[in-house]
Amino acid sequence: MARGCTVPRHGRADPNPLKGHGMSAPDGRDPRGTGHAGTVEIPVFPLGAVLLPGESLSLQIFEPRYVALVEDCTDGRRDPEFGVVLIARGHEVGGGEVRTEVGTVARITEVIELPGSRYRLRCQGTDRIRVEKWLDDAPYPRAEAALWPDGPGTDDTALLASLRERADRLHTLTAEFARRNGIRRPPPSASLDGLSDDPTARSYELAARLPIGPTDRQSALSAPDPTSRLAALATAVDDAIAMMEFRLL
Repeated sequence: MARGCTVPRHGRADPNPLKGHGMSAPDGRDPRGTGHAGTVEIPVFPLGAVLLPGESLSLQIFEPRYVALVEDCTDGRRDPEFGVVLIARGHEVGGGEVRTEVGTVARITEVIELPGSRYRLRCQGTDRIRVEKWLDDAPYPRAEAALWPDGPGTDDTALLASLRERADRLHTLTAEFARRNGIRRPPPSASLDGLSDDPTARSYELAARLPIGPTDRQSALSAPDPTSRLAALATAVDDAIAMMEFRLL
């Protein structure tokens, strides 16, 4: 059944999800212009995957500490959101993991209560955050964090074109590898069409669509501006091309 809370079963993410938190950029200025400064305490869900701004996220919640996190986030007394950071070393279940300090706010758009104190969540990645201080993990991981908006980039036209060429090359190699190994349906090529006109949103869309792993996605998330993010993605695709070329020797 759907949990009785302020989160609609088929809601859309608020484009300004931290308006109740007063979160700020690390330099102390508030990107929404509310005049608030500093950091805010936020629940955090460490995962073995990277959530990027603009991406959707589905979760099955069963571990008691994260059940408590969900219940606190959906009790109607606060915004239904939490931070997501990548586990650098360790596992999602059991605690004791080493976490990265750059993550993304996940806004809960749908929550379904399941038998046995479990939940199914649908979330939307919104803003990038940087953890300034980890707090006690009881009853669940928490941190003091601040919004970290992108800095200004430079013209990315040439870099974007180069990245498209690299993606095409990687797909060609992947298809050849599949053919040689009898795989009838090779992985589809990453669609790099229909990208946003906004440089930051476009760079995150590319990071989400390219066939790269969590470490490279984290590098893209941690890039200071859109141009640096595209450069990091180009390096990641180059590494994937080199690996595929080696496998085809």
